[in-house]
Amino acid sequence: MANITKKELLEKIFHDDYERLKGKKLRMTRVRVPGKEVCLAHVLSPSEASIYQNLSLHIGVHEGEDHTGESIGLIRFTPWEAVVAAADIAIKSANIEIGFMDRFCGSLIITGRLAEVRTAVEEVVRSFQEDLGFRTCEIHKS
Repeated sequence: MANITKKELLEKIFHDDYERLKGKKLRMTRVRVPGKEVCLAHVLSPSEASIYQNLSLHIGVHEGEDHTGESIGLIRFTPWEAVVAAADIAIKSANIEIGFMDRFCGSLIITGRLAEVRTAVEEVVRSFQEDLGFRTCEIHKS
């Protein structure tokens, strides 16, 4: 959508009432109405341990453990409560662990071997698109 002026926006919102309301003080409230969407799906294999540590993920932080190949999957949803179903799908589709889940902002972080994390993220996105009718984004891999 192209940028529009304040006047054009008010005319669009108030249609026939615009002339009657012109010049009066108006109070506008913005409301976010989340749709059914997977808006971020990302799989990464960070080589720097500080990434895991700063996220407070328990990979690569215990002496003597070998976490070669460990990866992180990031997925973001609206509505936010969908993250609960996504975590269930992810756990059932691959050998991964839930690193973080926030039902108040729709964020899910999963961890595990690269192939397992990819499988889980792909299955979550597929399931939300095909089974639940969500609009989904492409999965980005780095």
